[in-house]
Amino acid sequence: MAFSLRSQTSFSNLKESRGFKPLNDSSPMVCFAQIRPSFSIRTTKSLMQEGQLTEKRSLNLEERHEQWERLHRPSNTRANNNSSVPVFVMLPLDTVSFRGNVNKPRAMNASLMALKSAGVEGVMVDAWWGIVEKDGPLKYNWEGYAELVKMVQSHGLKLQVVMSFHQCGGNVGDSCSIPLPPWVLEEISKNPDIVYTDRSGRRNPEYISLGCDSLPVLRGRTPIQVYSDYMRSFRDRFRDYLGDVVVEIQVGMGPCGELRYPSYPEINGTWRFPGIGEFQCYDKHMRASLQASAQAIGKRDWGRNGPHDSGHYNQFPEETGFFRREGTWNSDYGQFFLEWYSGMLLEHGERILVAAKEIFRGTGAKLSGKVAGIHWHYRSRSHAAELTAGYYNTRYRDGYLPIAQMLGKHGVILNFTCMEMKDKEQPDNANSSPEGLVRQVKMATKTAGTELAGENALERYDESAYAQVMATSMSDSGNGLSAFTYLRMNKQLFEGENWRHLVEFVKNIEAGGRRRIPPESDLSRTNLYIGSIKNSVNKSKEVVFV
Repeated sequence: MAFSLRSQTSFSNLKESRGFKPLNDSSPMVCFAQIRPSFSIRTTKSLMQEGQLTEKRSLNLEERHEQWERLHRPSNTRANNNSSVPVFVMLPLDTVSFRGNVNKPRAMNASLMALKSAGVEGVMVDAWWGIVEKDGPLKYNWEGYAELVKMVQSHGLKLQVVMSFHQCGGNVGDSCSIPLPPWVLEEISKNPDIVYTDRSGRRNPEYISLGCDSLPVLRGRTPIQVYSDYMRSFRDRFRDYLGDVVVEIQVGMGPCGELRYPSYPEINGTWRFPGIGEFQCYDKHMRASLQASAQAIGKRDWGRNGPHDSGHYNQFPEETGFFRREGTWNSDYGQFFLEWYSGMLLEHGERILVAAKEIFRGTGAKLSGKVAGIHWHYRSRSHAAELTAGYYNTRYRDGYLPIAQMLGKHGVILNFTCMEMKDKEQPDNANSSPEGLVRQVKMATKTAGTELAGENALERYDESAYAQVMATSMSDSGNGLSAFTYLRMNKQLFEGENWRHLVEFVKNIEAGGRRRIPPESDLSRTNLYIGSIKNSVNKSKEVVFV
């Protein structure tokens, strides 16, 4: 998840170059140079502009680009600028109700029919832990999702399913509340240290702390065992659809389903954009791990607590001792702590993905993992907001290459957000660069040979946002996209101008960027496809979209 106020948003050690010159803090570029020893811890405005070149010259340029890409492409990545990019559309968060059935099935059918007519590949849905296993441990109710799978299949669409082990509510874009299963909340009330905790002792119940991944804190099972049992139950229930209708499983690994710490929770006004957030390492299990890591290198004092000078949720980097330009983040202690903190997150992700890979082996369904697009304070040296979220990415260190390598090792697609954002749309005080961040992630996945997919971070319906997605989908700078998932299906999406923009975008990106004229039925810029849908859904006089 990424956030923007206005748009509603271990690298291998290198020897220091004699010619290295620090960049200005206003620069969106990132230079990676090893400046201190580290401790080893385990752990443009429109859709594509029409070319003015002759057809022959265009073909020659395309051939040269394709030849270069063939020579330099990594395995399992999209490398051809003209490759088709399939588009999926996220369904509403409450597609399956708390009672376990599809919400507004008639409207859902009409919406799916419209999406199919627009040319989308499929849709994405959250399979909420708090709904499926709410009645007790190992008591699963998949009936609402079974109804949805059949509905999606009937329209000739594909389905991406998110294993959502987090709560819905309290973050950007959350339009409903779906807590963790009641029996899990009971365990949290008895043992609050199984959820993430900040320096002031504030507990966050939206996801189980990774510090207890291997501890039997959930009625005799570890969190990893609980997640594995859940995924295994899904596999067994939908075995006949995997690889055919259900083509991708996105494995939730943290808040909002993303591999990160809950460092910027919006609930109760705790955090506001563009605050730096806070480290989430103060439950007793995380603190025990920190102490053990410090003792292992003979630095017992470093394990007593997290950084004392890292500030509060809504501060800016220069207001803190840890994140300021020449702050503690770049000291020996800072490097130790950040390597431990980010390393714990990587190990957590790998534990879940190893289990998922074994469970879904041979089913034909791809696996993906989501990484948050934390673009605010990206231009600062410390990249404070990324650090508190668990991404050890600074002016001198690439924090996304280790993530891409870990995902790639297990054949997992890296799904990244904020593909629609432009630097110029961000407020000046955010010191933000979503475009620079996306470029870095594209290069990291290309270097790692990891497949890259994308999402928009916030709801956008304008041509400018679609044009930006088109630009970032290309492989001219790092990986291109293997797929794009649009956030999100709702009533507003089906309004005349918004719908026309989506249809044109889908046709264009699935054609590899070669602009196509929308179908005749799209040119009226009114409620597209409504006429045909009205005649096909029980001959109703009106269709109400989800």
